[in-house]
Amino acid sequence: MVGVLALQGDVREHARAAEAAGARVISVRRRSELDAVDGLILPGGESTTIDKLTRIFELREPLRERIAAGMPVYGSCAGMILLANDIADPAKDMKGEAQQTLGGLDITVRRNAFGRQVDSFETELNFAQLALPGEPETPVHAVFIRAPWVERVGESVQVLASVELPADEQTGRIVPEVRAVAVRSQHLLATSFHPEVTGERRIHELFIRMIRGEA
Repeated sequence: MVGVLALQGDVREHARAAEAAGARVISVRRRSELDAVDGLILPGGESTTIDKLTRIFELREPLRERIAAGMPVYGSCAGMILLANDIADPAKDMKGEAQQTLGGLDITVRRNAFGRQVDSFETELNFAQLALPGEPETPVHAVFIRAPWVERVGESVQVLASVELPADEQTGRIVPEVRAVAVRSQHLLATSFHPEVTGERRIHELFIRMIRGEA
């Protein structure tokens, strides 16, 4: 049973993708629903809004407890931000308080790192761990929409996919730089991009194998 945190964001798209990958899916808005799932998807959306709503719905601490206890979680885009231990540029509310995360992944992320909505883009990525034994590796078609990237990776975190940023005088990049856009640490998986909107099912299949202890 896979839950999709259904407070804000592309909930239905993730639910369809997880169902197509072989899972039973429920929406999670209450503690009782969270308690019923074997794994959870944190969808893309607005990370600051989801952060506030987890507290309004009294889900923040139950979510943190289950993540710390080893519940498999997959976060895409805003979900990656929510899983990160640290945010390089946290948003602040009218009181000056910085947004919070659920934590669990020993990474530092930068919000909207690739630019605004008009800077959204698509690319092909080499993605580790997707191919089953005996199958050839094929690239993942990835869609980035106001996406974060990973600026720091802890020792417990494996980088599964990266994007190379070309040299650009306007941004101050003298030489090309590589940024991680998909990471995993044991039971936690996160991507900067949105596989749920392209028909790409292999990342959700990987997550389900993680829940079953097969990956």
